[in-house]
Amino acid sequence: MPMPLWWGHVNKRVFNPRAVHNPKWQVIQHVGRSSGRTYRTPLEAQPVDDGFIFTLVYGSRSDWVQNVLASGTATLEIDEETVDLVEPVVINAAQAFEQLPAGAKRPPKLLRVDEFLHMRPARSE
Repeated sequence: MPMPLWWGHVNKRVFNPRAVHNPKWQVIQHVGRSSGRTYRTPLEAQPVDDGFIFTLVYGSRSDWVQNVLASGTATLEIDEETVDLVEPVVINAAQAFEQLPAGAKRPPKLLRVDEFLHMRPARSE
């Protein structure tokens, strides 16, 4: 069971506005499925062979994940660059850990995170 969604709402309003300016975090830009507004959410992106894996600390029901799943796209700000991402897929922990390189940061077992999001870079045409 991931962290409770109510804590995510606290994070969104209190901590995230500061964290998007902290170079420790990557930032995912996504469009609200109802509002149409662009949002920026700080998180950790783990690079894998064919894209990135995101730890879903609050599960796949969190607003940012639902926005990305609804639109099918997002933009990742990482290492002072932006990467357009597509094809969001929620995967389980076993699938995520299979793709992550040895020594990659994993969520603490105490959090009982069991969902991850995988996305691929958009092709440049």
